[in-house]
Amino acid sequence: MKEIRNLTCIRCPMGCQLTVTLQDGAVQSVTGNTCPRGAEYGRNEVTHPVRTVTSTVRVEGGERPVVAVKTKTEVPKEKIFDVMQALNGLYVKAPVEIGDVLLEDIAGTGSSLVATAEDAAC
Repeated sequence: MKEIRNLTCIRCPMGCQLTVTLQDGAVQSVTGNTCPRGAEYGRNEVTHPVRTVTSTVRVEGGERPVVAVKTKTEVPKEKIFDVMQALNGLYVKAPVEIGDVLLEDIAGTGSSLVATAEDAAC
């Protein structure tokens, strides 16, 4: 069975309008992309969507109450709420440096949670 899906690429600021054609669940073509990243995004989005999760976590003893974080690698889209649940009760101690791994294998995704900002101790 042939299926057509229209997507907006989120890999760069251009926001290309993609058309992904599937045949029996397999990607046959991706059109509308202006770069290879768009084609890759289109294929992945219809077969196994993933996202980088960005948020903040609370800091104890820091100059600020929270520090910015992100998943080191993309995680399956269906695990985003599990990742956010894991962040909900997480506190880290200052100092925090950019790139510090704050939590390994977050929500069983295989991805680590890393700091994307610094927070010095008071």
